[in-house]
Amino acid sequence: MNSTTLSTIRKLKDVNGQFLWQNSLVEGQPGMLWGYPVIEAEDMPDIVADSLSVAFGNFDRGYTVVNSEAIKLIKLAAT
Repeated sequence: MNSTTLSTIRKLKDVNGQFLWQNSLVEGQPGMLWGYPVIEAEDMPDIVADSLSVAFGNFDRGYTVVNSEAIKLIKLAAT
């Protein structure tokens, strides 16, 4: 989520009045939402109707970011 979305999320509370957001107590570690670390990504959209403003998941385990330029170079070298 981006910083605008995060500022909205930080104000949310559960039914007991407890904030869902917890600031990190360790320097350099991200804050937590429901016990999960949150990373800010400014390229994510703001909260508006029908937007996908928050991405949630274990991206280290389930996704691989690929640099397409490197793939092109590998493909050219292999041919």
